[in-house]
Amino acid sequence: MAAVEVARVVDAAHRESWSTVLASVVRLTRDLDLAEDCTQDAFVQALRTWPDGIPANPGGWLTTVARRLALDRLRRETNLWRKLPLLVEDPGDGEQPTDPLRLVFTCCHPALGRDSQVALTLRLICGLTTREVAAVLLIGEPTAAARITRAKKKIAAAGIPYRIPADHELPARLDAVLTVVHLVYTAGHVAAGPELTRTDLTGRAVELARLLVRLMPDEPEPQALLGLLLMTEARGDARVSADGELVLLADQDRSRWNPRMLAEGVSRATAALGRGQGRFVLQAAVAGLHVTAPSWEKTDWTQVVRMYDAMLLSWPTPIVALNRAAAHSLVPGADLESVLTELDALGKEPALASYAYLPAARADVLARLGRPAEAATAYETAITLTANETERRFLTNRLINLTR
Repeated sequence: MAAVEVARVVDAAHRESWSTVLASVVRLTRDLDLAEDCTQDAFVQALRTWPDGIPANPGGWLTTVARRLALDRLRRETNLWRKLPLLVEDPGDGEQPTDPLRLVFTCCHPALGRDSQVALTLRLICGLTTREVAAVLLIGEPTAAARITRAKKKIAAAGIPYRIPADHELPARLDAVLTVVHLVYTAGHVAAGPELTRTDLTGRAVELARLLVRLMPDEPEPQALLGLLLMTEARGDARVSADGELVLLADQDRSRWNPRMLAEGVSRATAALGRGQGRFVLQAAVAGLHVTAPSWEKTDWTQVVRMYDAMLLSWPTPIVALNRAAAHSLVPGADLESVLTELDALGKEPALASYAYLPAARADVLARLGRPAEAATAYETAITLTANETERRFLTNRLINLTR
């Protein structure tokens, strides 16, 4: 088989199987660095050996090779017997269905700071490069690398267990895990690179959310997160046109939305809304207002803004404030000058310094205010900041149409 074709298959296997292979090796070794090294080496071996024939089960082949490499490394270690007691109770061959969730809980242990929890999980669960982790978190690449390294050292030094916590430990751990799963989805929903979406990441996030719901069926926030992801995922096919261009929600053909996925998402979000008012419940409520509206024009924007107002009380982040301002601009009769003032104030937030959606939102409002020169400058800024080529083309077309 040609090297180019093998590389394509290996790349697809990396996207689909990275986290499950890694999690299986972590279960065996309890050593994140060793597990990551051996997982990477397994993919290198695939590049060398798969030209002779692609295995029927690429993920299983990679798991077997990575675990064998890890065992070989452990046998060569002089401290093997010291490491053996740290192995989990069930170090059997192959992967377990809960392995990825165990790895998420390990990465989100309360001994780690939130920033480190998120960075490490994006690296290990998603297999994102350090640069991609930095892009998702809106931080510099050296900062992302430092967070990942610091988190791994902390896990090793503290002997943090690789397991799903006991029932009484779950409430204190839940918010961090929900945040990370949501960020995994976000990393795939608008991916860095040529593709708008990485379905391996969005699919993995939905899978993890389902596992969390099974683990904590009476908690509203996991239900809400799953509902939010399903409602977003249901619109996936309509987000891209036949020629591969981005289609905004306002212009999407709603008949292309997945009705089964949409119905489940709305049902889960509605059930969660009746039992809580946490931030994921409110985000799911916003998504529900969008997908149940008969059309973009008939969306209840006033209610959307109210949801964001409630969200800001419990989760006062710059991104929530930006989403709230964007929704405010769409309320019939809204004062766009006051919205622009809000957006300009958000431009002073360090967390939004490299966030492409802020100048894009400013450009839209400026264009609607009849200030095309300023809107063009804002679009140019947004274009330089976006890491996704599909979004970059969309913004470029907006800029071109603005100046015609």
